[in-house]
This record gives sequence, C-alpha cells and structure tokens, in this order.
Amino acid sequence: MRKPILSIQGLQVNRKVDQKSLVNDANIKVYMGEIIGLIGESGSGKSLTARSIMGLLPMNLSASGQIFYKERDILTLSEKDHRKLLGSEIGMIFQDYRGSFTPFIKIGKQLVETLCTHQPVSKKEAKNIALQVLEEMGLDSARVFGSYSFQLSGGQVQRASIAMALALRPSLLICDEITTALDVMNGEKVLHYIDQVRQQTGCAVLMITHDLALAYKRTDRMYVMNQGTIVEEGLPEEIRCNHKHPYTKKLCSCLLALPEDQSFQKERVGAL
Repeated sequence: MRKPILSIQGLQVNRKVDQKSLVNDANIKVYMGEIIGLIGESGSGKSLTARSIMGLLPMNLSASGQIFYKERDILTLSEKDHRKLLGSEIGMIFQDYRGSFTPFIKIGKQLVETLCTHQPVSKKEAKNIALQVLEEMGLDSARVFGSYSFQLSGGQVQRASIAMALALRPSLLICDEITTALDVMNGEKVLHYIDQVRQQTGCAVLMITHDLALAYKRTDRMYVMNQGTIVEEGLPEEIRCNHKHPYTKKLCSCLLALPEDQSFQKERVGAL
C-alpha cells in the first residue's frame, strides 16, 4: 500500500491568548510525484497550514494534531531536528518573496551559502548550480547573481527565490501563491519548470493558491478550505463539475467563462 510523504491529521492552529481556532481539524495527504492544490479565499487558513508544516507560525499561535513527514510527526520534533528537514527535505516558496533574501547581501552569495549548507558541494559547484537554475527561471543569471535584491524587480526577486528553493531538489515543495508577482508568461514558465523538477525528481508539491484556473490546470488533486476547515476534496474535474459544498460552488462561480465559450454561446443564440 502506497504511503503519503505528507499526512496532516486533525491539525488545529489556535491563538494562544483566547484559543480561537484559525485552522480546524485539517486533514490532507500528499503522495510522492503529486501536485496537490490547497485552494480558498485569502484568510481561509491555507498559509497557516503551510507554516505549521515548516514550523514557522508566529509566536502568538500554536499548532496541535499530527503532521507526518515520511512517518515522522513534525510537531513532536525538536527545533534542531525540524530545522534539519527544511531546505533539503522540505522546501517552501513564500508569498512574501522579498523576505527570501537579505537586502545587504548579494543574491548569488546567498544562493551559494544555501546550497553549501544543505548539500555536500564546493562553492564553485554551488555557483554553477545557482547560475543554471537562475537561467532556467528565464533570468539574466550573471546579472541577478551579482545583484542585491533591491536592484531587481519584484518578479525577478520572486523567480530568484523560486530558483533557490528548487536548486536544493527537496522531496516536498510547498508553493504559497508563487505567481502573485509574476506576469502570465513568466508565471507559466515557472510553473512549467516546477512540473519538470517534479517529473525528474519525483518530488511532491503542495500548491497553495486562490487561482482556480491554475489549480484546475496544474494539480492532481485539490482540497478546498473555508474559514480554517477543509470542506471538500477531490480531482480537479470533480471539484469543477461535481462539487457538493456551497462554498465550493461559490468559488467555482467566480471563475469567468473563457472568451471562446462566450463566443460560442453568442453564435448559438444568434442561430435560434
């Protein structure tokens, strides 16, 4: 029987001051080689779920339940053991891409230090890897490598942060609204490269997004979250066409019809 690489069971995220529940009894399974979509509107608890996996919740919040990564409950690990998993085993691309880089250290130096920390490579090898992944992100690799983050556009910094996460080839990659700062073409380029990495390494991807069109196109299974609760799960086609929960119906109704569909409908009306 195939076992999930990530299994979230009964996850609760509460505010410490009043024990208000922000994520309520969340259950999610992710298998190797899958792209799993976690969708819902802003404030629904998607990013808190991701930060619980990474051990990066704010000090005023607490997580309980179980989060198994390769059958080890992350929530019971010491801070030191948990930190060992981050980067090389579990990678995350943050929505706040500007926070991925220290502004007074050049991008290239940070990439090299990250690679040398997590992998047994020399600085020369790390530099070659860094330049390669920056190039694959559609960036001018030499220029970005030698730049500070404030010298680049938001989209360039976002692609550089994605390159840093992918360079480590993690077994589980968490993507939190990664196309927010990118135009359509660069967004598609990044998503295509993530899919290539998944096919090459067999890694699992947890893709957090409120972009339904992206989720339908790129994911193998989807979970719908509303006010901290998973209200529905299924294949993209099931969520799109055979959804059962009223919130999922509301979400799906927000997706505009494609121009081709509208033209087709007008032609039908004209023919009647």
